[in-house]
Amino acid sequence: MDDAAKKHALRLIPYGMFVLTSRSKDGKELSTGTINWITQASFAPPLVVVGVKGDSHLHAHIKDSGVFAVNVLGKEHKDLAFTFFKPATVEGNLISGQPFEAGKETGCALLTNLPAWWECKLVGEVSHGDHTVFVGEVIEAGVRNPDDACILMRDHNLNYGG
Repeated sequence: MDDAAKKHALRLIPYGMFVLTSRSKDGKELSTGTINWITQASFAPPLVVVGVKGDSHLHAHIKDSGVFAVNVLGKEHKDLAFTFFKPATVEGNLISGQPFEAGKETGCALLTNLPAWWECKLVGEVSHGDHTVFVGEVIEAGVRNPDDACILMRDHNLNYGG
């Protein structure tokens, strides 16, 4: 297989960019990560699936606590994609320097400067390769800025995936 052609072809999938958050079962640790492998899988109940790297703290926390939250990156927030590639630091109500509040249903970090979010409880998973696909039932959602558009991978030079 031509590796360059494979990467180029796979990067043509129209991925959005999101910040996924979770917490430890005891709620003492929060974790974050920038993701792009996500889709809605069902209307009733509302289900989403996310791909999470198997050796990450985020993966461990989702498995441990059974909850996660998805924060939508808006077009003006593209630099935040890089912020959440690194392990999260929490200082008061800031996570990696960004304001957040704890989700009412999950306790996961909801980034208050981003356009929308949803909280999920884990209802299934499939592990193959270097990522696990987690299936989450959306149990709460919110919109902070209904006019903000989601950032797409093609809107920047991240070249993640493929």
